[in-house]
Amino acid sequence: MFRLVFAESYLRREEAFIKRHPELIEKYKKVLRLLELDPSHPLLKLHKLKGRFQKKYVASITYSYRIVLTFSVKGDKIILIDVGHHEEVY
Repeated sequence: MFRLVFAESYLRREEAFIKRHPELIEKYKKVLRLLELDPSHPLLKLHKLKGRFQKKYVASITYSYRIVLTFSVKGDKIILIDVGHHEEVY
């Protein structure tokens, strides 16, 4: 099982995201649970980014909304970096 680490900047973005999109709270929570249990789960559509974000990954909440994250090289940490519309987080 993986441990989610919430960057301080992520927590601010998360709060704003939830306020703007209360209808996505359940889907968002499901994505977080899946990340903890199995980051390779197909529902997450987890994939590595390219270009200037090449060390980061993204998981889908919906078609339009994503969570940007990194995996710790040592251990079982998943560091959450950003959450929001795909045009905002890239």
